[in-house]
Amino acid sequence: MYDICTIGHITLDKVVTPKSTNYMPGGTSFYFSKALQNAEINYALVTAVATEELKVVADLRKSGTEVFALPSEHTVYFENIYSFDQNHREQNVLQKATPFDVPALPDLQARIFHLGPLLSDDISAELVKELARRGMVSLDIQGFLRYVDNKKVRYRDWADKKALLPYIGVLKANEFEMEVLTGHHRVKDGAEYLADLGVKEVIITLGSHGSVIYTDGVFHKIPAFTPSQVADATGCGDTYMAGYLYQRIKGAHVQEAGEFGAAMATIKIEASGPFSSDFEKVENVLKFGAHNGYRKVFSWSEALLQ
Repeated sequence: MYDICTIGHITLDKVVTPKSTNYMPGGTSFYFSKALQNAEINYALVTAVATEELKVVADLRKSGTEVFALPSEHTVYFENIYSFDQNHREQNVLQKATPFDVPALPDLQARIFHLGPLLSDDISAELVKELARRGMVSLDIQGFLRYVDNKKVRYRDWADKKALLPYIGVLKANEFEMEVLTGHHRVKDGAEYLADLGVKEVIITLGSHGSVIYTDGVFHKIPAFTPSQVADATGCGDTYMAGYLYQRIKGAHVQEAGEFGAAMATIKIEASGPFSSDFEKVENVLKFGAHNGYRKVFSWSEALLQ
């Protein structure tokens, strides 16, 4: 029995800027797993990569992560092309990996299954239902809203949402994803819509403005923490979720777990690559952050909840 098991593809990311071209591993499952590599829980990752990328799996195992690597002809291959304006990104999918389905799933149990699809057909509906029978399902919705059109990544609503959201215990979305999924602009309306469809804990992340967690009819306002510098925002949402679910497994309250995840995301954004610090620093940010420049911020409009 695992405490948390993540299911999702590790990607090969090609990042092109006007000054350089770099290759690096990525994906929800990679950033989530790296964030928990020093956690005192029983953790496992189920992924699917081509033979050429098994080195990434070996590196994760070397760091203490238990990995079930399913065979795949290809590894998911994203190409991200940035102009001088870093807010503008062209994203292409050059390869797709074998999807996850029930017959290929290892025979394992977990208290929480965290799903990190990158594209809409990554994880079958049957697998979502099967995992809900084995434990609680946590979902980063991003991938279920993405599809590939002539190698370009596009977004659309999740066709299976009404059938599958009742099986989801925790759902995480950012503002944009919430609007695509629910059709609502206000956080209050979007979160309540998802809860009405059966989600137990709805997490809406708002970047540097904080986040909101809606459960049992209550909105919990989670502050962000101001980082000392912004070096690399890639994987911040995955790091937040790793911290949140880790604390929930440990018995923490929603507010406490949310703030822990937010502090982890702040530490991650200060350096390139995945989270590589320790939980002691996270606790220091939570307890003494104000004295060290880590100011709590919750600056988005209250009108979003009204």
